[in-house]
Amino acid sequence: MTTPIQQNLVREPTPRGLAMVRTRTVIGIEAIPVEVEVHLANGLPGFSTVGLPETAVRESKDRVRGALINSGFEFPAKRITVNLAPADLPKSGGRFDLPIAIGILLASGQLAAETIEQCELVGELALDGSLRPVFGTLPTAISSAAQGRTLIVPQGNAAEASLAGASAACHATHLLGVCAHLAGLAALPSCRNSHAVPARDRYPDMSDVKGQPQARRALELAAVGAHSLLMMGTPGSGKSMLANRLPGILPPLTRQQALETAAIRSVASGHLDMALWRQRPFRNPHHSASAVALVGGGSNPRPGEISLAHNGVLFLDELTEFSRATLEHLREPMESGSINIARAQRSVRYPAKFQLVAAYNPCPCGFYGDESERCDCSATQVRTYQHRLSGPLLDRIDIQLRLGRVDSRLLHGHQVDEESSAVIAARVVNARQLQLDRQGILNSELRGDALSRYCELDSATHAFLDTACQRLQLSARAYHRTLKLARSIADMEGALIISKAHVAEAVSYRSLDRPL
Repeated sequence: MTTPIQQNLVREPTPRGLAMVRTRTVIGIEAIPVEVEVHLANGLPGFSTVGLPETAVRESKDRVRGALINSGFEFPAKRITVNLAPADLPKSGGRFDLPIAIGILLASGQLAAETIEQCELVGELALDGSLRPVFGTLPTAISSAAQGRTLIVPQGNAAEASLAGASAACHATHLLGVCAHLAGLAALPSCRNSHAVPARDRYPDMSDVKGQPQARRALELAAVGAHSLLMMGTPGSGKSMLANRLPGILPPLTRQQALETAAIRSVASGHLDMALWRQRPFRNPHHSASAVALVGGGSNPRPGEISLAHNGVLFLDELTEFSRATLEHLREPMESGSINIARAQRSVRYPAKFQLVAAYNPCPCGFYGDESERCDCSATQVRTYQHRLSGPLLDRIDIQLRLGRVDSRLLHGHQVDEESSAVIAARVVNARQLQLDRQGILNSELRGDALSRYCELDSATHAFLDTACQRLQLSARAYHRTLKLARSIADMEGALIISKAHVAEAVSYRSLDRPL
């Protein structure tokens, strides 16, 4: 028995039983156009899918058959061939269910849709014809809108697709709703742009941190120039507490940065918290995380923690408990701001412009160098423990800081009123604006000629830095990072010229390059 909608949808089949529907597949965070071509031919009934479909795509024939029949349509008793073009591009996931179903309806004459050329479709079908959300909707919606087409998505992806802009996408709950929209019978609702802007007070506040004035300054300095930070200290010295408050003193993400970060989350999990999409990410993986979990990978490469921390903070607590081989994977992304995951059939690039903050104890028991003299670790144990961090990794960390015990008298009530995150964030914004007005990028991103031009020193300061580097045996990389850090210290104070005092403070933050 046909429904009124189906009676209005039925048309004579096309002469060749051929239809084409546009969709996209996601590789990395790029949404690549895919044409779903459906051909119905005479012969023994069958269903074949070509164009490098992976298991979930090959299984779509069963989902599509069930969805069409349970929605009141006929499943053609013909030889059905579905071609996913381009043929050499791997296809994965259930996102092709909806375009395949619409293609079959068009090719069999059960649906006439003159506007199909202006639409793109993604969605997984349930056996009853309802639509289930898919991953990677945001980059798909952005790319579709850039081509001037309307994207049709499941209702579960509506909020995410709305980030691409007004009227860029519409959403449906069922296959019949999509058919009615394409036939011009009942328009689907647009994905409304109703996402929330996060408040700064969702981050822990710096006023909670008592004492540790040098660590507070180092954290502010890290925020000013987007510098990496490593803290070594005894248990309870405030390392984790400080790290968790860094996002609260960073400037808000721009819309473009937020969209790029949200696109990575969309690809990684298929779920995007719309209340938090404008917040800087703060990732804190456990020290048991594998290399794949940290940098990304898998047979179908997915982003790892460093990409999920893009434009935000990656906090590695108990750094020396991580596998040394796992930590070595951080070296190249820290320099390039991206990660290339190479596999036999493809190479995927993910952005990974993260700000590394790490913390660890000085020895296995954690109390080496503490005033209480509680440490009973031997010199060999201390040396072995600290050697879990390689020299090349330490060389890439701008600020290295030793934290001591917090005086318990500072913890009683409100004897000292510490600055709040809002006050510090205002200074950070001003210092960053100086950098952007002067050079267009942050100090940590300076390279080559730009580094020489904007970090120029007078002869006396140059001689001081050269002497310090020779005595401390700093590498060329450490030299340049010290220079960029000195530039950030000068910007914190609003100074145009880098002075010897600025360089001296920057050099003092290279204290962990060598073992205790």
